[in-house]
Amino acid sequence: MKYDYLIVGAGLFGAVFAREAMDRGKTCLVLDRRDHIGGNIYTEEVEGIQVHRYGAHIFHTSDKNIWDYINRYAEFNGYINSPVAVYRDELYNLPFNMNTFSRMWHIRTPREAKEIIAAQIADLHIEEPRNLEEQALSLVGRDVYEKLVKGYTEKQWGRDCKDLPAFIIRRLPLRFTYDNNYFNDRYQGIPVGGYTRIIEKLLEGADVRTGVDYLKERETYEGAAGKVIFTGMIDEYYGYRLGPLEYRSVRFETEVLDCDNYQGNAVVNYTDREVPWTRIIEHKHFEFGTQEKTVISREYSSEWRVGEEPYYPVNDEKNSALYRKYAALAAQEEKVVFGGRLGAYRYYDMDKVIASALELVQRELV
Repeated sequence: MKYDYLIVGAGLFGAVFAREAMDRGKTCLVLDRRDHIGGNIYTEEVEGIQVHRYGAHIFHTSDKNIWDYINRYAEFNGYINSPVAVYRDELYNLPFNMNTFSRMWHIRTPREAKEIIAAQIADLHIEEPRNLEEQALSLVGRDVYEKLVKGYTEKQWGRDCKDLPAFIIRRLPLRFTYDNNYFNDRYQGIPVGGYTRIIEKLLEGADVRTGVDYLKERETYEGAAGKVIFTGMIDEYYGYRLGPLEYRSVRFETEVLDCDNYQGNAVVNYTDREVPWTRIIEHKHFEFGTQEKTVISREYSSEWRVGEEPYYPVNDEKNSALYRKYAALAAQEEKVVFGGRLGAYRYYDMDKVIASALELVQRELV
């Protein structure tokens, strides 16, 4: 065997594990079916702008250890995520805060906002929410729900809010301050020069091969390493033998525009159902760009089908039960370890991806 570890997937999880393994004297072969490294955090330069090919990724965490770790490989620029929402001809700040409520109801104080929301919730008489719509209404009242939650959620999930389970929305934070910072985490920013540079540094010293579909060429790599770290879809690894897990997918329409500023903000959500896209990303604003041109990406949420790119796991009861069956198969593997969002069938923020990779390092290498 030529390598200690064969790592399937050159995204953040696989790259962190590879770096830690190599720092401990292990050899690593890294394969990825795409033609580039970086997974979904891959960025590429277009017109001098770092474009997030697979959607916006803002690094944020409250874990100082993780923040210190990622800062070994990048300098962060202090970007604060402050998206805005368009509902028909109205513009609102996100997350739901006093700027949102002031615009919606022409009020000024937290007390006024709380009284309006409490009165709307009381009028609905929802004691035990039966679906997502009732759950959301019981949390934020009718106005915020109708304008900022309903249409966006239905586009994200491809079905009416009445047909979605209540547990999908466990909480909808209401912030009664004039604070547009979307995240509450202490540390936040975008890496200067994009995310791909981070992955390049993490993978330095590894044998990296892109454009290789491990599952189609499994026999070729069968004896290449003592152990396999698999970060792809756990159900695909087993040939969907128990049935496919469900995901939501995202389609991107990216274009270069001959203007220096298209929408004035990095992230603009479109919350009415009639607009087909969920949001528009203007990439230059992540790095305070001053280029003469700009690059935007429209995002369209869609049902996932086998063979397409999976983005968000549908962690409802049915899929969670099916995942547990696949996890039971995985537990019997002696040479294969599953990790990452697809291997664990779980949505992870980037800091959680790093943390889970480091946890695996502790189990495997310490």
